[in-house]
Amino acid sequence: MPAWYSDGRHGGADTIDKIYGNTRGLKPSEINRLERILRRRVPAHEVITYELSRFLAELSHEIGRQIGVLIDRNAGLERVLLGDARRITIPELRRARTGPGRLAGVRVLHTRLGGGGLTKEDLTDLALLRLDMMGVIDVAEDGTPGMVHLAHILPPNPRNENWRLLPPSPAYALDRLDFAEFVQALEDEIARAQGARDVRDTRPRAILVSVTTDRSNRPEASLEELKELARSDDIVVLDSVIQRRPKLDPKYLLGKGKLDELIMQGLRLGADHIVFDQNLTPAQVRSISESTDLTVVDRTQLILDIFARRAQSRDGKLQVELAQLRYSLPRLVAQDGRLSRLGGGIGTRGPGETKLETDRRRVRERIRQLEKQVEALSRGRGQRRARREAGGLPVLSIVGYTNAGKSTLLNRLTNSDVYAENLLFATLDPTVRRLRFPEAREAVVTDTVGFIRDLPKDLVAAFRATLEELEYADLLLHVVDVSNPDWPSQKAAVEGILADLGLGERPRLLVFNKRDRLPAEEWESLARLHGAVAISARDGEGLDELLRGIETALWPTRLPSPVAASRLPASHADP
Repeated sequence: MPAWYSDGRHGGADTIDKIYGNTRGLKPSEINRLERILRRRVPAHEVITYELSRFLAELSHEIGRQIGVLIDRNAGLERVLLGDARRITIPELRRARTGPGRLAGVRVLHTRLGGGGLTKEDLTDLALLRLDMMGVIDVAEDGTPGMVHLAHILPPNPRNENWRLLPPSPAYALDRLDFAEFVQALEDEIARAQGARDVRDTRPRAILVSVTTDRSNRPEASLEELKELARSDDIVVLDSVIQRRPKLDPKYLLGKGKLDELIMQGLRLGADHIVFDQNLTPAQVRSISESTDLTVVDRTQLILDIFARRAQSRDGKLQVELAQLRYSLPRLVAQDGRLSRLGGGIGTRGPGETKLETDRRRVRERIRQLEKQVEALSRGRGQRRARREAGGLPVLSIVGYTNAGKSTLLNRLTNSDVYAENLLFATLDPTVRRLRFPEAREAVVTDTVGFIRDLPKDLVAAFRATLEELEYADLLLHVVDVSNPDWPSQKAAVEGILADLGLGERPRLLVFNKRDRLPAEEWESLARLHGAVAISARDGEGLDELLRGIETALWPTRLPSPVAASRLPASHADP
């Protein structure tokens, strides 16, 4: 129980349930007067009555502490808040009201000894808790109520302002504001500003965040990639934020103050997710989640979710589930980390700890089961691979950054109909097709999952059985989307992953795809400079040159045929 919560030593059950704060040091008569506050009513059209504001000011002056009230729209007082001379703490609110434009349904007004009006802390609470209104009642030296300072949140606006301060008003003049009409109009305005949302549209709505410490890099390019990942996962992107810091905050990644601003922005726009371009530690996920009701997602979690959407075969589904469980295991521990602080021995084996250990054990057991199944599938692929090798067919593997056009190229080369879409990780399952050249020469073509920078280690581990196909390739076709301004870093990312897999020295042919999106002189110059073959897999341009390059690489002792290779139909899959 937090220190600020009443310990129940004074008063009855209502004190424990309805008075939030430390009542120690108060006289029984003062406790009784606090309890009497809860019996008062505030008309729905008033912010607060003059009688209640005067009572709060007098009692606050008498005990030397700030006093506040939590008032709902049904004219009832939900709680009395008891602070010290300088500050007051608002308890966690019920989260029953949801939907675009909806506020918390409660307002907070509290006293301030000596005056001073609203503080930054008051305004931050107003925005983060989505209060109907925040108010401060100045307490004069004689204990009478002075000016009342009010503020409310603002709908999305070009100035990105979170709140508006109303002109200070004497306590006796607050009835000039019809509160019920005002707050309803405010909610309607917020809902309109956030945009009409079809109730059938259940897609997540998110703000994207990138935090960097390197001022020389290009976080904009990485953030654009994150937008594409979000689009591939059917997420509506409302806004994106880049923060440059001298060093990453170990607890919140981007700092508590910036996090509060981000949460306010999310609430103002009607977001329900925050998606980070970086991978968060379990402790960071917990700290950020404790600060907001918005769902917190990091880069790895987003990619895993896309993989879960795309996996079609049993092999792919098993490997995705394995990666997800490996990712979630340490975070499962972090979520229930408070239980692990219990010492061993008699009296400490509570039901919470038992559940935590049970959950961890079940996850580990499932991981072991999946690893065995993936290994069995890997042996099956090995047997098929052995049959291909017995036939003496060379293997050509297509690799590249995600969405570079690998599946489109496979379809062009082999007249196949592998699913290809302008989405990141559109295809996950490995595909094998046969490519026939003139003079009865044939090769096996394999297409694997696309790579991406900072590819999650859990994914690499889970898909290692699939990626092992690359180890037996006689030639790698490295497909690069040359129309992407960030193609050099994407190319470097793929080469880095290949090196990590021990394939850095594997023979390869560099293929610049999507040349149709560039002027001819530009792609011709780039191809000459990097020793690449420039093609358009979508239109079929440059494929003859590519096929001659493949023939030269696979059969270097024989001259490539001047005739383009023929492409077999998709029925020749999995030779």
